[in-house]
Amino acid sequence: MTAPDEDGVPETWELREEVTEYETPWYDGGYDLLEQPDGTANRYYWADLPPAVVVVAKIEGDLVASVDDTDSTDDDRLLFVEQFRPTIRETHLELPAGIVEDGESYTAAAERELEEETGFRPTSTALLQEYAVATGVLRHDRGIVFAEGLEPGERKLDTNEFLEVTTVPVDEALERAREQPANDSTMTALLLAKEDGLL
Repeated sequence: MTAPDEDGVPETWELREEVTEYETPWYDGGYDLLEQPDGTANRYYWADLPPAVVVVAKIEGDLVASVDDTDSTDDDRLLFVEQFRPTIRETHLELPAGIVEDGESYTAAAERELEEETGFRPTSTALLQEYAVATGVLRHDRGIVFAEGLEPGERKLDTNEFLEVTTVPVDEALERAREQPANDSTMTALLLAKEDGLL
């Protein structure tokens, strides 16, 4: 593979034009006109989104009763949120997640989003993985953060967030996440946490 130029394009390709066709409060969309290695030109369309974080948060038994109608203090559980996704018109069971604000690290964003969405703040966080999402169409990075040592905090939902907080036993979390409708961010985060021996 040849070294890329300052735009990240290998020398066997040539970036002729970068066009932003529309801007929204959520993301920008457009295309790059690229000369390909065989000399032909093609448009490569993209949507440019800010980075996001997904939080795998372990909640201890003595706090579970404040979330779910259960008196179980034995099994380890994870915090989930259930929400309607208007874009695809489905209600999903998901891990807490959100946009990383300017100047925030993934772990700082995880702490903020977790407290805002669930009302719990962690005393310990660790970045498990950062990766690019849907590289064929998106300019979007995601971080997976593991959080534990939860303490009660202050829930503060955004104006477009209508979430129900719940918990799922750790040993059932991946199975529940695979039930339809399923989503990539939750399954990927749980698989990474499991691979790292955290679940």
